[in-house]
Parts: sequence; C-alpha cells; structure tokens
Amino acid sequence: MAASSAFRLILGSSSASRRQILSEMGYQFTLLSADIDEKAIRKEKPEELVVALAHAKADAILEKMQNNGMMKEIVDSQDTTLLITADQVVVHDGVIREKPSTPEEARKFIKGYSESHAATIGSVLVTNVKTGARRDGWDKAEVYFHKIPHEVVESLIEEGNVFYVAGGLLVEHPLTSPLVEAIVGTIDSVMGLPKALTETLIKESISET
Repeated sequence: MAASSAFRLILGSSSASRRQILSEMGYQFTLLSADIDEKAIRKEKPEELVVALAHAKADAILEKMQNNGMMKEIVDSQDTTLLITADQVVVHDGVIREKPSTPEEARKFIKGYSESHAATIGSVLVTNVKTGARRDGWDKAEVYFHKIPHEVVESLIEEGNVFYVAGGLLVEHPLTSPLVEAIVGTIDSVMGLPKALTETLIKESISET
C-alpha cells in the first residue's frame, strides 16, 4: 500500500529491519530514535513488556519533538502525523530474552536455539502526534532451528549484529537463514515489525482523524 499524501509517518526506531519492512510496505517516513533505558521497564508477561516499551519509546520521542520544535510544526500543519514505535523480545524455555549484553550471553542464547525453537513477541504502537490518540497491539511468531554449528555462533558474535536484536536472534542473516527449519507466523514479525498489524493500526489511526 502506498503512502497517502493525507498523512505523514515517523518511524521511531533505529532498527534497520524495521526501516526495511516499512519501506517494503510502500511508505515514506522520517526516522527518529528513542533513547530510553529499556531495562528500567519490567513486566512479567512478554506481551505486556513489549507494549509498555513501545509506549515508553513514543513518550521519549514526543518529548524530543517538543524540545526541537518539530511538535509545533506538526500542530500547525493540516496533515495528520503518525508515529510508529515498536519493541520485541524473544521467549525461550519460558524465559524472556532481550538484547544480549555480552559475548557470553549471546553465545548462550544462540546455542540454546540449536535443534530447538524460540518465540518472538513484538509490539507495534501508532500514535497520532497531534491528538495524542494511540493504538497498539502485539504479534507472535515461532522459529524452529536445525543444529547451529559452533563456528556459526562464533562468527555471529564476532560480527556483532546479534547484540542489536532481541535474544540475539537473526533469522534473515546469510549464516542462519539456511539453518531455519520452519517459521510459524510471518518473517516480518520475526524481524521486528509485523506488516499486517502495522497496516491495521495505521488504518485505524487514520480513520479516527
């Protein structure tokens, strides 16, 4: 679906995967990132955690926009501006996994997926910047892996991208994609921005304006 001239989109994320997915959906957008301490927000259920983090990211970006003058420009404009924020965790053996912080943690995470499976829980929040109205939701997918060789684990850690994704889980990487046995759900959900949910929330937000 191509972006309508009736509204503007801001993607509140520094994730390359989310940028790629939103572009694939046919949208043009501005990029802003939220600088928040994700570890400061704790919830027992992964679904509640990712939704809470998406809201915290939106709060931080809206504050940044207020401070840099973007908010005044949007309020004065006739166009609707929507802010998209998202978050994701991986659940493995019933334990929530966020981004690994050390090589040892990344190694433990990735080795755990070998001949096993993990679930991704991802949230999307669409905020109408002018009115403050918010719509959120979450999506789940499961990834099943063949055996992940030791040398693949070490190569991923040395390269470093695993430290920027929930659970160190990279399914689209050239080293790991041949090792994916099956995905239950959609690849875009696993990569951090479920297209169907995002599209629904955008349409619902536009219909309210």
